Amino acid sequence: MNYIKIENINIPELEIYKKLRDNAFTEDNSFVADSPKVVNMLLESDLEIKSILATKEYYDEFADLISSKKIAKLFLADKEEMQGIVGHKIHHNCMMHGTRPDETPLKALGDNILMLDAITSTENVGSIARSAAALGVGSYLLPRQSPHPYGRRALRVSMGYTAKLKVHIYEDIFQTIKELKKNGYRIFAAEITPDATPLSQVKAPKKWVLLMGHEGKGISQEVLSVCDEVLSIEMAQGVKSFNVGVAASIMMYKLKHSY
Repeated sequence: MNYIKIENINIPELEIYKKLRDNAFTEDNSFVADSPKVVNMLLESDLEIKSILATKEYYDEFADLISSKKIAKLFLADKEEMQGIVGHKIHHNCMMHGTRPDETPLKALGDNILMLDAITSTENVGSIARSAAALGVGSYLLPRQSPHPYGRRALRVSMGYTAKLKVHIYEDIFQTIKELKKNGYRIFAAEITPDATPLSQVKAPKKWVLLMGHEGKGISQEVLSVCDEVLSIEMAQGVKSFNVGVAASIMMYKLKHSY
């Protein structure tokens, strides 16, 4: 492998590693990922990889994987130089600059979709992506104002499994649900209401969408009114709710095994 040894940490090619914090992106849809587990998962995908910034130890350990990809620039630095480039202390020895994949059209999503409504936590976006990939729910539908699943922290929390999902970003939740219904999906909303179906009793069709609401406010009555069915998880008395990521995982598992 032909490494580019860092002689000057302020060269323009390295600016991307300092500039792209969390949900920041460039016009060409660049993103930055960090840590060996995340970077390696992304290297195993079809994503376009523009460069890697890493220590010699990382390159030596994963030489075969890195060599299998056509990566234009492999920047070599020690840990101290990497920290100087990104501008803060780091606990890993590699970073990657890649390009987000094109969004999947709504009509090309899979039979099972995890949909978010006004989620605000980057960590929740990442953890739900990881659970969806693990449970075989291959499509992820998020609002434009949500943290992006290819944001730096979301990718880290997902362990890179976001790359295994078809991602679509929507503008209007009502129009999107309308289109999904036209495409044959049953829309399940996760919410605690008097008429909600207990999760243990749900019967899911082949094509379904599970809609998860805001961490604090849940799903509005206006949105609930356009969904096909409301689901709730039976809980012990005195406990109001699960974390949205935990609830999504439980519900996805049940829906995948209730045909």
